[in-house]
Amino acid sequence: MQSPQPFARIGTRGSPLALAQARLLRRLLSEAHGVSEDDIAIEVISTGGDRSQASNASLTEIGGKGLFTKEIDEAMLSGRVDIGVHSSKDVATRLPNGIRLAAFLEREDVRDAFMSVKVQSLDHVAERSKFGTSSIRRAAQVLRVRPDLEIVPFRGNVGTRLQKLLDGVADGTMLAMAGLNRLGEGHRATAPLDPEIFMPAPAQGAIGIAVRSDDARMAALVEALDHVPTHTAITAERAMLAVLDGSCRTPVGALTTLSNGTLTLKGQILSLDGKTSFESAATGSDAQALGQKVGQELIAQAGTEWLAQWAANA
Repeated sequence: MQSPQPFARIGTRGSPLALAQARLLRRLLSEAHGVSEDDIAIEVISTGGDRSQASNASLTEIGGKGLFTKEIDEAMLSGRVDIGVHSSKDVATRLPNGIRLAAFLEREDVRDAFMSVKVQSLDHVAERSKFGTSSIRRAAQVLRVRPDLEIVPFRGNVGTRLQKLLDGVADGTMLAMAGLNRLGEGHRATAPLDPEIFMPAPAQGAIGIAVRSDDARMAALVEALDHVPTHTAITAERAMLAVLDGSCRTPVGALTTLSNGTLTLKGQILSLDGKTSFESAATGSDAQALGQKVGQELIAQAGTEWLAQWAANA
């Protein structure tokens, strides 16, 4: 006798943070639809991004954001799983045919946090110390305010990065507050950083839920969990990133606020060395149009020659 088909099958990476996010989604689906959590399967899928962790290379060097989602997308398209759960900042701006982002859970803290076992703030890091990150955005933002620091490759899950600090691989690093909070490790943040100065990655702090484009049942199930203000903000940030992705591979930051139905989006692009940066902001009610406007204004400010210069070095 065959086992009954699960109510839903969630595909996820196997990192502690990814599993915490998948379990959160399972609990919310269970509560929203009156089914047992045992009837919702979680399947761990190894991604290229996970397998590349040991190399310490930045994502731009080895293929970009899709490295954390490609195999989960393939598992959905083959029918192996029904839902993909992702950290939204890891999702490529152009999704594979047949996949769509149907919902976003309520956004967590968007800020990055400075982490160190030696000092209490980035200002107190000794001159010419090593700062660990494999994010070109974080590296550029740090070099913008501390050009004396040496950037060293620094990848891995939260526990791995904390151990690297203890081992002296670097004197400081940055992690997303959202990830720390979801793991119950928010207390480990040495100092949350001002998002106006250290602008987060587009879509940082939001859990995105993907389904097959033709799967109306799964879309309806996850759309019941959709947090509309978060969805609106992420739509604007991803629209901005889509414009910039077509022109450069420079570091990009985004920060949105929503008040009385009006969205304000701030965008930032930087040179890899942090010496040059451009910022733009706009307000409106159409998230897609707003994101496109800010992206286009950033390109206009920087100029195509500047963008091409840094894209060639990315």
